[in-house]
Amino acid sequence: MIKAEIKDTELLKHLDSIHKDEMDIFLMADGEFRGAFLNGTRLVNQMRAQHNLGILETLVLGQAALCAALLIPTMKGREHMTFRYDTNGPAAGFSVEADSTGYVRGFLLQNHIPLDKPLESWDLEPFLGDGTVTVSRIGEGMKQPQVGTVEIMYKNIAKDLAWYFAQSEQLHTAFNTSIQFDKQGRVIGAGGMFLQHIPSTGGKIAKKSGEDETEQLSREEKEKRLIQKVENAFTAMPSIGNWFAEGGNMRDAVMGLFREFKPTIVLDREIIFDCPCNQEYYANQIKHLPKKEVEDILASDEETLEIICHNCGSVYKIPKDMLR
Repeated sequence: MIKAEIKDTELLKHLDSIHKDEMDIFLMADGEFRGAFLNGTRLVNQMRAQHNLGILETLVLGQAALCAALLIPTMKGREHMTFRYDTNGPAAGFSVEADSTGYVRGFLLQNHIPLDKPLESWDLEPFLGDGTVTVSRIGEGMKQPQVGTVEIMYKNIAKDLAWYFAQSEQLHTAFNTSIQFDKQGRVIGAGGMFLQHIPSTGGKIAKKSGEDETEQLSREEKEKRLIQKVENAFTAMPSIGNWFAEGGNMRDAVMGLFREFKPTIVLDREIIFDCPCNQEYYANQIKHLPKKEVEDILASDEETLEIICHNCGSVYKIPKDMLR
């Protein structure tokens, strides 16, 4: 990737003053819940610079990128996931990817998003119509990705991703993403939180040996109450974007919100907006086109081809000598 420069000195000074971009992954409630808390302020700013995005476009793709990053704790080993949102609304949708190594990349299906009037709120529902949410994952050694698709339910990126997990994997899951802008339209805080219930039985509570129906129902009721209490704590989180914009600490938030459930941080890791593309990659892709297409390219008047990576906006100039 050709890294786009962020030139706003005031913004850079602010980014240096707040918590670094990273993700804390934690377990709680005796391992029945896993979660992650992410500061992605620099990630969203780099993504915005790469794609030269306006405020509305930054809000849409930024929330999508934060959600993609929050999928990393669900990965097993070396894995790669794609989160795609196709809608008939003005925003059209997006495709974002995350890799277990910690990078995130992606693009809007339509940039620029048409606006009939100035933004009146940060609610994206007017721009997200009916359509589908698709999640695909491919692990090491897999020849084909595993793909699941559900209908858009809420016209809310985070809620629709949670809806996907409820429908496709039957897991209670929650995502919360937030982006804070200042009066000049700069992103001064961005982050997200993920929670997922992971019952030891992997689904419906099984009846234990020697346990009667009353005891089983009692355990099921206790689990329902636990899930509700955790959900209440999750929704009590103030604006995550504002939290980081004002210099909030990641672990203070996790320990404060979920103190009752005894959270334990099991991993912290760097999360960045990055793309593995480079000039050689695209030159090789062109070389592997059908022979007639390559011959036509070489016979054209242009001595240098210009290729734009849709995932990161990098522009590569490829001399024809690299193709011969």
